[in-house]
Amino acid sequence: MTTNGSATTTEIDIRTVEQFLYREARLADEHRYDDWEALWTDDALYWVPAGSDDADPMTRMSVVHDNRNRISTRIRQLNTGRRHSQTPASRLRRVVSNVEVLGTGGTAGGDVRVEANFVLVESRERGKEIWAGRYTYRLRTVDGELRMSYKKVALVDNARVLPTLSFLI
Repeated sequence: MTTNGSATTTEIDIRTVEQFLYREARLADEHRYDDWEALWTDDALYWVPAGSDDADPMTRMSVVHDNRNRISTRIRQLNTGRRHSQTPASRLRRVVSNVEVLGTGGTAGGDVRVEANFVLVESRERGKEIWAGRYTYRLRTVDGELRMSYKKVALVDNARVLPTLSFLI
């Protein structure tokens, strides 16, 4: 059952969700910023907490806490090619696994809550970094396509000092 471009949980199967998450990861790994940005809804929130997985982003510092406008600004900056921390750009590959569709509980507007684990290898001149954690998404069907309205990246090491994170995690 669909209303105003939104889909209910029963319409989004695990394979469709997995394919969306894999595509989102590939676009980020390949620095295809415009294509990655197109996966977001207009009311998006992209959050990478610092200090703990559930620190209040309004009272505590975050690694990233971007609304839709800030996501666009971040993408424009990455597209300039003048981000010195990413010259040359890191080579990235991530594995997304343990994908779980958790339903609509606690989400606004019938968004579907999805969680998955990830491991990302970043290779650059300074060496290799291993990033790992848990993604939490809120996905919504808009005009027949899945989109992200929310992405939280809970890094395993978020309570420690992190190396420069200047790519899409």
